[in-house]
Amino acid sequence: MRVLLVQPRPRSATGFRGGFRWMAVAEPLGLEIVAAALEGEHDVELVDLLPGVDLEGVIGRFSPEVCGISCSFTVDVAESLRIAAVVKALRPAVFVFVGGHHASLNPADFAGPAVDAVVVGEGESSTPELIRALASGDGPACVSGLVVNTRHGQIVTAPRPLIADLDTVPFAARSHTHRLRKKYHLGVRGPLASLETSRGCPYRCTFCSVWRFHQGRVRFKSPARVVDELEAIEGRNVFVTDDNFLASVPRAEAIADLLMQRGVKKRFIFQARTDSIARHPEAMAKLREAGFATAFLGLEKIDAAGMDSVHKANTVESNERALAVLKKAGINAFGTLIVDPGYDESDFRKLRDYIRRHAIPNAWFTVLTPLPGTALFEQVQEALTTRDWDMFDLTHAVLPTRLSLERFYREYARLYTVAYSPWVLARRTWNALFNRQGRNLGNLPSPVLIWKSLESLRCMTDPRQYLLGHLENRGVMGESR
Repeated sequence: MRVLLVQPRPRSATGFRGGFRWMAVAEPLGLEIVAAALEGEHDVELVDLLPGVDLEGVIGRFSPEVCGISCSFTVDVAESLRIAAVVKALRPAVFVFVGGHHASLNPADFAGPAVDAVVVGEGESSTPELIRALASGDGPACVSGLVVNTRHGQIVTAPRPLIADLDTVPFAARSHTHRLRKKYHLGVRGPLASLETSRGCPYRCTFCSVWRFHQGRVRFKSPARVVDELEAIEGRNVFVTDDNFLASVPRAEAIADLLMQRGVKKRFIFQARTDSIARHPEAMAKLREAGFATAFLGLEKIDAAGMDSVHKANTVESNERALAVLKKAGINAFGTLIVDPGYDESDFRKLRDYIRRHAIPNAWFTVLTPLPGTALFEQVQEALTTRDWDMFDLTHAVLPTRLSLERFYREYARLYTVAYSPWVLARRTWNALFNRQGRNLGNLPSPVLIWKSLESLRCMTDPRQYLLGHLENRGVMGESR
């Protein structure tokens, strides 16, 4: 069958929503893996709806019989539904299904007439079986791991178990996005490939749904499997998508050893918990030698009460030790901190003082957001000021704020003004030109990525940009004091 796979993207490329959300553009790794699972049996086309891509033209040329849409992020719900409607309008007979993180945890969002089914869980497992059933005329009801839309409502099929051996997952079919390589980046780091080496997280943070999606389990690909795929990836920069690359430190070290043994030279960005880093400083030195140059850390809060409030199961002391370990190892650190809608001026002042006192490099701030599918959403959903999922981008308050929205966003934007002062930016520019890793002018970020990052920073330090989202969703501003 002819199968079209579609990756939604923000429709606007201007203003805050465009400026901020275009700061990070990752390749559609989930769809690339699904495409790899289908190739050889079906004719597959993958469309990443980056600016300038003509979806209607692709549909007219390819004439799909089946269309799969990835909706992993809550902010992509409206765009995913729009895509489904476009497909159905042009080709009513096409079977349209939606998969991904958000869709799996919230299939009711896709109960409309433009969607025929929701794939729940791991798409590379369910999708081939679904399409075989459609081709044979059996229909989707016999396929496990689906929510099927019918005239009588949604029907849930038998649950599908998680993939037991991740080494059996095919390499991502990156040929589908080869021409778009230069468009994938994280800040100024690009072109950027993405790679998963494990799935899941055993922790129970209230703001995160990863552990629910993966049923509280962590599964790993073997070091040899990981490095085999890395050898097949073109380009130098790789984002490791694991929620905690250090969930098994011995395995991470084995990957580093194998990379060095095979002479694979890449520059990795990875995510990790600070307690794992703090306990294993020697492993960080090895990882840096193997090319693991940047770590993303969920610092979350600046005191024990804050950490407990989100069930982080970690400590502020671990955060601070991890920052010191990474600095000593020469690994760049990005630290995210959660801003509670209930903060007043004194809370914001404490957070600013903490950033200054500990000189947190590359600090990022997210507004506490009860994403659907999380424990936090279940706790506070009655208090939500909006259910427009476009607002659930981690930079807008969707719960009542203690301060007025104008004052809240003024304080929120000021966090970025402090973290990225002109002096800080000048120092980082100098380090980019003459850092101790010996970077030369040929390895500097492209002017386009530098401009995008500066434009994003301009938006993030302007409180008016945040208020625009509320003005587009009338009725919200009156619900916060």
